[in-house]
Amino acid sequence: MHGSGYAPPSPQPPSTGVLVVLRVLFVAVALLSIGFLAWVAPLRAAIVTRRRAEWLFFAGSVLVLCVSFALLSTDNTKDFSTPNGNAGMIILLLNAVVCAGYYLQADIRHFSHLRQAHAGHLSMMPGYASYARPVPPPFTATSAPGLPQPPYAPAPMPPTAVPPTALPSTAVPPPPVPAPQQRPVPRHIDQVRAELDELSDYLRKHDGREGGR
Repeated sequence: MHGSGYAPPSPQPPSTGVLVVLRVLFVAVALLSIGFLAWVAPLRAAIVTRRRAEWLFFAGSVLVLCVSFALLSTDNTKDFSTPNGNAGMIILLLNAVVCAGYYLQADIRHFSHLRQAHAGHLSMMPGYASYARPVPPPFTATSAPGLPQPPYAPAPMPPTAVPPTALPSTAVPPPPVPAPQQRPVPRHIDQVRAELDELSDYLRKHDGREGGR
């Protein structure tokens, strides 16, 4: 009746800072011990990854270390100057370098895959997916379930701007032009005009007398 349910979550990998400290520590142990403790690094990789390849590499590193010790044990000098001593030291140092490099490669690859698997498992969980969804807005009077929905009303159209109508222009009468002011006539002109009038009257009278004769 019941399904298999969700798969157990994958273990969360340690933080990057912790992994960096551990890697530096195990590499330093392998190199600073001049290879005598080089087997510690592949042992750490085999325990963490639990893969057969890492266990075989760890066994091989221990075997190489035994061969190096066997060659060094046949050298009776203090500075390992015999051929067996030189060969044993070279094998010991090379084993330290190879063990440190292989440990770094295996550890980085393992925790990279572990992070990807952990992130994929979280994305498939329903609780994690709910956090990624947007939260719907709270119910309102128009969206609450069980309440009748009001009829749909189209959105009111914005009022169109009516162009202003041109008002009839009323003819404005021009301002009255003031009449040119007449200059006052000089007095001597009036005097000349009066003398001309008297002369014309005299001539008129003189002509009238001659005509009567």
